[in-house]
Amino acid sequence: MKTLTVRLPEPLVADIEEESRGRKISKSDVVRERLAGFLVALLSIRDAHHHWAASQAGGLRPPWSTSEAAFSEAYHLLEPRGGPSLSALLRRVALIVAR
Repeated sequence: MKTLTVRLPEPLVADIEEESRGRKISKSDVVRERLAGFLVALLSIRDAHHHWAASQAGGLRPPWSTSEAAFSEAYHLLEPRGGPSLSALLRRVALIVAR
């Protein structure tokens, strides 16, 4: 497994660290859940955060990058209805799974 280092705004780092401590899970798990959650919200109109995710996505130029773990979790959560939409993002190279 490879490690990816990214720079995040301090308030976001503090929020991730607080959630990690509060839930007693790793910061990586918090980030994975958030990445997967965004993809699920974006592709599932039934998700409570769909409209927010769609508005955020409109301001982000593709291709978007995500981790294999976040992609796998989103695919699992979206199946069977949302899986094709997630696959379409890959085919259009709008989403890249970091390796």
